[in-house]
Amino acid sequence: MKSVAALALIGSAAAFAPAQTGKASTKLNAFEDELGAQPPLGFYDPLGMLNGDCSQERFDRLRYVEIKHGRIAMLAFLGQITTRGGLHLGGNIDYSGDSFDSFPNGIAALIGPDSIPTAGLVQIIALIGLLECGFMRDVPGTGNEFVGDFRNGYIDFGWDQFDEETKLSKRAIELNNGRAAMFGILGLMVHEEIVPLGYDPDLPIIGHLA
Repeated sequence: MKSVAALALIGSAAAFAPAQTGKASTKLNAFEDELGAQPPLGFYDPLGMLNGDCSQERFDRLRYVEIKHGRIAMLAFLGQITTRGGLHLGGNIDYSGDSFDSFPNGIAALIGPDSIPTAGLVQIIALIGLLECGFMRDVPGTGNEFVGDFRNGYIDFGWDQFDEETKLSKRAIELNNGRAAMFGILGLMVHEEIVPLGYDPDLPIIGHLA
């Protein structure tokens, strides 16, 4: 618990550390108008990941990772509030007759004495690997418009009907929602792990994690 608190303090200090000046600031100016540099923080790089001789290629790589992690976090957060709200798949998860709602929520469903069977965990990992390698990636030459565009020439849902202003707005909304979801799911995971230490708060929407 002390190490968690120490890491939190270090992260907070880094977030409010003074920005570096000089050559690094001049180089960063190239990215100050990128999507995601929005009020009230504007361009915000507390860890200095774009300091130094940072190329557009590196920025695009970091943006790619941010978008993908944000999408995963949004799914994870929705999964948390859905299952903790009492909604589960019907039927059984294995041939032994164990129903989906008989297993705990959150991290306890994956790790611990009451977690899902190993075969189920392997299937989840295999599905994630299949999506990662076969679908959730940018295929060159398929007409994708921006970093994180995974349509790859066969998924659209009306995107091409939007004007450029609407497209930028929707991309910014996704980016911000992903950032919020990353903090949200991390907060739920931390709260779940500190419940055994005697702290069991009544959280909004999902209630108690115990």
